[in-house]
Amino acid sequence: MVRIIAGARKGRILTAPAGANTRPTADRVRQALFDMLLHAPWGGASLLTGVHVLDAFAGTGALALEALSRGASSASFFETDRAALSALRSNIAGCGWKESCSVFPRDVTKPPRARSACSLIFVDPPYRQGLPARTLAALAAQGWIANGALAVIETAADEALPLTDLSNPSPTPPDGVAGEPLPPPAYAGVLLAERKHGAARLSVWRL
Repeated sequence: MVRIIAGARKGRILTAPAGANTRPTADRVRQALFDMLLHAPWGGASLLTGVHVLDAFAGTGALALEALSRGASSASFFETDRAALSALRSNIAGCGWKESCSVFPRDVTKPPRARSACSLIFVDPPYRQGLPARTLAALAAQGWIANGALAVIETAADEALPLTDLSNPSPTPPDGVAGEPLPPPAYAGVLLAERKHGAARLSVWRL
């Protein structure tokens, strides 16, 4: 069962589609994430209050809906799976936020031109496909990313960091096939924090 943890819609149960195509972020992981966003030295309520949020690979929309419940003003969602889109639209309507939300039923790596930039971006793609860097590069090219925006990225716990870390410009690159170093990710940011939760790793970046 997926539910909103805190804020104006605390306790609201969210619809999740059956099957393995959608992997909602567990309640305990979302709780840990939002605690970090609110209480870390670089965090605070200003990260959420009144901001425009983007949820890439949105699934149920739980991440951005949690942000809306905690004070964000609007959200844009990208999703392509039909069952997930149905659940997402149902969750937005159930929360009473249809006027505050825009749903884009399309590939987030090929976004349209943004009407306004987003200050908080959630990227929770299928694992091990190199999607976070490609997604952020595509969004930036179309004006979706505000200057100094924060990105929260979920990857598999055993994956390399999804972006090039500007605070550590010369890390040892991970090995690819036959021990050859993999190329660096196609997008960069400053790594603020990372936490492992079971099979998942959350990393928070200043863009």
